[in-house]
Amino acid sequence: MVDVLTIDQVGHRGDGVTVVEGQTVYVPYALPGERVEVEQVVNHPDRRRLVRVDTPSIERIDPICPHFGVCGGCAVQHWRTERYRAWKRELVIEQLRLATIDCEVAPLVDAHGEGRRRIVLHARVGNRGVQRVGFSAAASHEIVPIDHCPVLAPALASALKIAEVIAEILHPTGKPLDIQFTATQTGLDVDVRGSGALSPNAMQKLAAAAQQYHLARLTRHGELVALRAQPLVSMGKASVALPPGSFLQATTAGEEALAERVLTACARATTVVDLFCGVGPFALRLAERARVRAYDVEAPAISALAKAAPSTKGLKPVTAAARDLFRRPLVPQELTDVDVVVFDPPRQGALAQAQQLAASRVPVVVAVSCNPATFARDAQILIRGGYKIGRLEPIDQFKYSPHVELVARFAR
Repeated sequence: MVDVLTIDQVGHRGDGVTVVEGQTVYVPYALPGERVEVEQVVNHPDRRRLVRVDTPSIERIDPICPHFGVCGGCAVQHWRTERYRAWKRELVIEQLRLATIDCEVAPLVDAHGEGRRRIVLHARVGNRGVQRVGFSAAASHEIVPIDHCPVLAPALASALKIAEVIAEILHPTGKPLDIQFTATQTGLDVDVRGSGALSPNAMQKLAAAAQQYHLARLTRHGELVALRAQPLVSMGKASVALPPGSFLQATTAGEEALAERVLTACARATTVVDLFCGVGPFALRLAERARVRAYDVEAPAISALAKAAPSTKGLKPVTAAARDLFRRPLVPQELTDVDVVVFDPPRQGALAQAQQLAASRVPVVVAVSCNPATFARDAQILIRGGYKIGRLEPIDQFKYSPHVELVARFAR
């Protein structure tokens, strides 16, 4: 059955939103003011599938990708840039409003740069044993085969072909594969997950494929299959050897934009603590001017940071330790000699650590976040503990998606 709806607004996930008989419903790929024909989505009473746009918005534009609307990677390629940017900034403002936090929100910073430098492609055996390689469909586990992706950095142009080759080699296992690609200075770093134990013959074929496509490194669940060159990325003056499957900011421009604002917020600090530090995108740049103590739960990331720091000329001392900051946050007694604490947690935020920071006497805290909701929660804790929030800067490295990064400085 087809219904006709008029869309009121775009929600926090990029879906069109309206109210039907008192219930909020969501229509992906619809824009405010549009009159649309929709169908009910089975087992999802609050969602509708867009059938047709009867009255398009003047803000609607042609998407840049032919897979848009089927592939689940992008939500709002169909919206004019200025409205998309205003909406994304408003997502941040709304979370601050809900948390009763009053601060200036700067204009959205475009940090897409040349595109995303890391992706995960999926390979699944479908009907009749046909292997499908691509991205997940919107709101589904189905795989959308794609021939190119316009939001990727040029260095990842060959990733789709390479994923198909790897999937074909591992097809006999019949297992679902997740293939992570990271573009580095020395070539593509590829980690394959989901294959299970492999025969010597399969490992040899994978190694041959790595050689043929000039991969820097190929690993399987972190286990080395082939190494042509150590995968390296630059972070300020330092060069970091990435652990297999390591986390990086999605774009080089995004990392640089975040780091620039962190450095500015830490100006004149002589001792800085970097929490949830990863492989050191902030710590290694901060060490060009201050002593740094860095912590993260991922031991391989800490090891990479600890090796990069002493081999880089011109850095002040960096100490790095593996620590679960969710279970063992740094307590005030460990922060008595610190000028600034920087923290950049995953999407769930840093509740326990924010509580300890609020109880400390650290003069300045710099918060970096990829989730406005958990950022607002943690910011509330700091403010109640006596900190004042400064100007907040939203940064957009996940273009065409609802994801946004934030940086804010808190001072006692």
